[in-house]
Amino acid sequence: MNRKLNQVAITDGVTLVLGGTGKTGRRIAQRLQNRGIAMRIASRRGNPGFDWSDKKTWDGALTGVTAAYISFAPDLAVPGAAEAIHSFVERAVDHGVQRLVLLSGRGEEEAQRCERIVRNSGIESTIVRASWFNQNFSEGEFLGMIQDGAITLPAGNIPEPFVDVNDIADVAVAALTEDGHAGQVYEVTGPRLLTFAELAEEISRAIGRNVQYIQIPHEDFAASIANSGAPDDIAWLLNYLFSTVLDGRNAYVCDGVQKALGRHPADFTDFARDMAGLGIWDAPASEREAA
Repeated sequence: MNRKLNQVAITDGVTLVLGGTGKTGRRIAQRLQNRGIAMRIASRRGNPGFDWSDKKTWDGALTGVTAAYISFAPDLAVPGAAEAIHSFVERAVDHGVQRLVLLSGRGEEEAQRCERIVRNSGIESTIVRASWFNQNFSEGEFLGMIQDGAITLPAGNIPEPFVDVNDIADVAVAALTEDGHAGQVYEVTGPRLLTFAELAEEISRAIGRNVQYIQIPHEDFAASIANSGAPDDIAWLLNYLFSTVLDGRNAYVCDGVQKALGRHPADFTDFARDMAGLGIWDAPASEREAA
């Protein structure tokens, strides 16, 4: 089958977006919809519903699917993820899925185990290996810290090439809908390294209000997560990220965005300016009233 016919076969079927209500998934789904590509958002509350912990929900999600974006919640590093990915990929092959795109993490041995499962599936696959998301600070775990004026984390002085989720979505959509990406591992990062203290300075300049970075011992961070009532898997993941992955192993910039899309990735400065313009980081109402 030539390349053009293969692309038609893929895009004429249904594209499944796992994690379709999450940071990357909903952006991917919107882009597919804008292109007029039939797609299905898979989530626990979707129709049909999809739950990683309930294999009975998988067949309904996979019916008629030719391409699938795999985003595992909460992260490929958590115990049991590889087993789930293995079972899902087998089921996808049985359903005739022709193309898989996996969202993976940098520097996580467990995630790379999942990558090998996808790459050895016998069907077209692309790995999108992403650094920390910019959007973790605007619609995720650390938004409240910025609104309160202090990013309080055990991140030390380790730099990270924070990446914009919109770039991840663009890479994933290209891999889902275009030829030429099969077999690729796109390590996607932002264009430069930033420490958390430098990131706080960038946000402060954008919003015209001081946001500090406060380094705390990992033990204190772990205790605060435990006391917050966070689900066990989220608590485990956050502790893992700050105790293991954020040790300097990922302190370098990669060119995955350039390779996949032929353009440069977005810079954190532009992201911070856009979020400031939307008022995402406005101080809590109580603080504004007190001022």
